[in-house]
Amino acid sequence: MEMSESINVLGEKLETCGKDPVTGFYRDGCCNVGPDDFGLHAVCAVVTDDFLEFSKAHGNDLSTPRPEFGFEGLKAGDSWCLCAARWQEAFEAGCAPRVRLRATHRAALEKCALEDLKAHGADLS
Repeated sequence: MEMSESINVLGEKLETCGKDPVTGFYRDGCCNVGPDDFGLHAVCAVVTDDFLEFSKAHGNDLSTPRPEFGFEGLKAGDSWCLCAARWQEAFEAGCAPRVRLRATHRAALEKCALEDLKAHGADLS
């Protein structure tokens, strides 16, 4: 397995998205992507209650604990690597969560426009 180079959407070194809970397709705290990540878990989002409800209604319940997988469930304010297509769906539905651009892998640009991600940026001053 070879992962894509860890570069964010701003062209810089990819920063950690979240360690509590530990996120990322590879559970390394980063939104790294590779050939086995078919969902492209590249967008580091700060989830909201609205987004969690949206995601659950669309078949991906991220808020219910799943102890058998070591997953405590997400709550508003948690940082989580989302599938780029799901973030885009939420954006189009008007409930996209904020994005930590420095922790969002550049592969997200395959599904999301940089301008849209920046408009929801949580880490630009």
